[in-house]
Amino acid sequence: MFSRDTLSYDPIPLPDRCEISDADMQDAAVAFFEKMRRRHTVRDFSTRPVARDVIETCLRTAGTAPSGANHQPWHFAAVSDPKLKLRIREEAEEEERRFYAGGAGDEWIKALEPIGTNAVKEHLTVAPWLIVVFAQRWGQFEDGTRYKNYYVPESVNIATGFLLAALHHAGLSTLTHTPNPMRFLTDALGRPASEKPTMIIAVGHPSETATVPSVAKLKKPLEEISSFF
Repeated sequence: MFSRDTLSYDPIPLPDRCEISDADMQDAAVAFFEKMRRRHTVRDFSTRPVARDVIETCLRTAGTAPSGANHQPWHFAAVSDPKLKLRIREEAEEEERRFYAGGAGDEWIKALEPIGTNAVKEHLTVAPWLIVVFAQRWGQFEDGTRYKNYYVPESVNIATGFLLAALHHAGLSTLTHTPNPMRFLTDALGRPASEKPTMIIAVGHPSETATVPSVAKLKKPLEEISSFF
């Protein structure tokens, strides 16, 4: 964060140094991997409520993500109001019907078949929380003067990853949803023209009968997703 009159470089000693042994490093890495490999995208949510303070803490975690020039070009709109969730669902489903009626193209629809999705997005009203992620394309000083944000997509994507990990660590399930176009979210949530919605994250507990598509368990092996030099 910065202001118009405070743009000097002021280094301070590293405040939080993680000092662990090499052996503990591997143990920690394995423990986190085992935790994250149990994360599953679900579409069947329970109506069990989730306390606001849990959502707030997870959003604080997202806010610790690195960003271009430390501008932190993101905003997270957390929605629990049933009427607003219904409005979001109705407008999202309108876009989804166009998508599945031919807007997506045959190849994209074919690729989605193993996932089992369609234009009905019940999770948008059943899940206790929706978190809409906005990318701030530019910022403004108090006098209204604009300033440029840098590496906005990269920064927002990293923060969203932090958020998904935090929600899973808190024992919650999520579903990322990207209706296209998403401009209706800007209007529904009263966000400024400088912000672009990038994603809706449904958050809650899975229902007792929740399922996941079997294909979701197929992950590429390490040798396919990485190279060492």
